[in-house]
Amino acid sequence: MTLESIAFGGLAVVLLASALAVVLTRNLFHSVLYLALSLVATAGLFLSLDAEFLAAIQLLLYAGGVVTIVVFAIVVTERLVGDRITQTSRQLLAGFGIAGALLVAIIAVFRRAPLTIPRPPMSGDLTRTIGESVLTTYVLPFELLGVLFLVALVGALYFARPDD
Repeated sequence: MTLESIAFGGLAVVLLASALAVVLTRNLFHSVLYLALSLVATAGLFLSLDAEFLAAIQLLLYAGGVVTIVVFAIVVTERLVGDRITQTSRQLLAGFGIAGALLVAIIAVFRRAPLTIPRPPMSGDLTRTIGESVLTTYVLPFELLGVLFLVALVGALYFARPDD
């Protein structure tokens, strides 16, 4: 066993444990913290697979941005409602049943698929290639995404302002 496979296995265990904790934790704020841990573990998996750009995007957008927005929403909602929000799992057995059925289906699909797929050749710096593509070919969707983020920020500021 190499150090890389041990790190991959460790990150996979952390990811699975934190994902289970997201679903099973009653405190919503703790659930968001476990979500952040699972997103960071996913970024670690991307790093172990030599996908540095995806790891950076995972950390910046998801672990940083999305978790911040969810925490902000929890705080604002608790302030508006006046009570602590608790998470309930009323359909826990049905959820485990569906998850088990999905697991069986995924295992069946992977057992039929070939185990070794040749890796495509890497040419040059992949992050540079993605950056050039985003700023030339896909510049309009990139700019529209920036406008969407700006609108979301203005909306969040509007809802966070104190009531007069």
